[in-house]
Amino acid sequence: IRDDLRLAGIEPNWRGHSDTETLLACCVHWGFEASLQRLNGMFAFSLWDSQKQQLFLARDRVGEKPLYYGRNNGTFLFGSELKAITAYPLWQGDVDRNALALFIRYHYVPSPKSIYKDIYKLPPAHFIVVSDGGHSVSNPKCYWDLSQVATAEKNARFSETYIDELEVLMRDSVRLRMAADVPLGAFLSGGYDSSTVVALMQDQSQQPVQTFSIGFHEEGYNEAHHAKKVAQYLGTKHTELYVTSEQALDVVPKLATMYDEPFADISQIPTFLVSQLARQHVTVSLSGDGGDELFCGYNRYSAGYQVWNKMRHLPPIVRRGLAEALGYMPVNSFLKMQGYLPSSFQFSGLSDQLPKLVNALSHSDGAAFYTSLVSHVKEPDTLVLGSNTSGQRHDFIQAQDMFSDLREQMMFWDTSTYLPDDILGKVDRASMAVSLEARVPLLDHRLIEFAWRMPLNVKYRDGQAKWAMRQVMYRYLPKDLMDRPKMGFSVPLEDWLKGPLRDWAEAQLDTSRLKREGYFDPIAVRKMWDDHISGKKRAHFPLWGILMFQSWVEHQKQT
Repeated sequence: IRDDLRLAGIEPNWRGHSDTETLLACCVHWGFEASLQRLNGMFAFSLWDSQKQQLFLARDRVGEKPLYYGRNNGTFLFGSELKAITAYPLWQGDVDRNALALFIRYHYVPSPKSIYKDIYKLPPAHFIVVSDGGHSVSNPKCYWDLSQVATAEKNARFSETYIDELEVLMRDSVRLRMAADVPLGAFLSGGYDSSTVVALMQDQSQQPVQTFSIGFHEEGYNEAHHAKKVAQYLGTKHTELYVTSEQALDVVPKLATMYDEPFADISQIPTFLVSQLARQHVTVSLSGDGGDELFCGYNRYSAGYQVWNKMRHLPPIVRRGLAEALGYMPVNSFLKMQGYLPSSFQFSGLSDQLPKLVNALSHSDGAAFYTSLVSHVKEPDTLVLGSNTSGQRHDFIQAQDMFSDLREQMMFWDTSTYLPDDILGKVDRASMAVSLEARVPLLDHRLIEFAWRMPLNVKYRDGQAKWAMRQVMYRYLPKDLMDRPKMGFSVPLEDWLKGPLRDWAEAQLDTSRLKREGYFDPIAVRKMWDDHISGKKRAHFPLWGILMFQSWVEHQKQT
């Protein structure tokens, strides 16, 4: 941007080299909205125009950085975290029960809502203008429209040149995010996304890149051994930490402080631990997030889509009957089913996903099918007292008109909702909690635009997810090292709730406390807990959402 200013004949009296000074000069000379178009990366910032007496608030294109705003007790408030807003001396905040019900369903509070009434998240790629002493607040205005990006004209057919162009863009995106005057490293899980980012980093670095991974002694949750093999092949300076259950459980009391809005993606625990490990060695770390949404990587795009495509033509009564019959299967039956399914359905965590897939069978509408797949609780209004969330996610339905293929619909929905509100929120809070800056090169807007111009058959090809991205990765890493079943970044939550976390959970779900606070139906919650402990139903994920809210409430009382 400084070079652009010089080319335009503008030479401010620079005092230093900071991003902030450069951004200010850009806004002064090109204007606020035009400056947003020039930015590439993560940001949330405010600009006060003393001449116009206007406050501008803006957030980056994909939502890597958070920004909350709203009115409370007659005053306009804004900040990167809710704890900055609730620090206002006259703060009086009421929980938005509809937001709470949506949280129980998705395990995050979806934008533009926050957990508090009248406090909102600024959506990604939007800005607002505040004037008249905070009494006039414009509607959020979009400066980069993901729906236009996603529906832009696609290249008509497959071409090998896609891979060459993709590699050039990915290399440049990684190169830009390696610029730092502090120690730099990368998270390395051993999956396609992080391995590709690290490979591109190492290929452009004269020194071994510092990489970090954590492992668990429980084999079904451990990827550290594979990450180590990738690091050895690439020649990085690798650091790994095998975490005991005690170390992981020590994180649980910190979560309500770290995520000062209720948040219940269980991978929040390993994300914090790997951030904490990296911060002992570096100040900036690159992450591989975003590859699934852009290149058709999630299991719901493959196994889920196959099921929906085959079942949606059956009469509704047949699908509902099948879903109901499968829903009565004992818990262990879902675990045994894994061994009888085709290889395309084999992935880590399948036993957790199968019940959700069974639930989704009753839907022939794509939006309803997707909602069912991503819901941890099917009817949260029956749990949250005083909530009514019917019709709260119209964006799911509207997006059906944009694409004929459900996979692209799901990729769009994930990019616009799950990615900013869950994935990026998780990484930002976990890394910031240890003063680590996490950068996400796969979410360079140029890369996003290019990925959406690619035909779907370049992303999912020959039964392989992320086909295009894999071809770039294979130029740096051998196939036999990388091709293996997809794993998530998770922890053995089911066993923890029955074991070392049981007493803590019992206290959070105490019937008298639930009645006194009045957020949840205590009978329904206790039945869910009792069914889980007895082994009648596996309810660890739905329970984790309730527990995280209860922990958040407890933390709010203490502060």
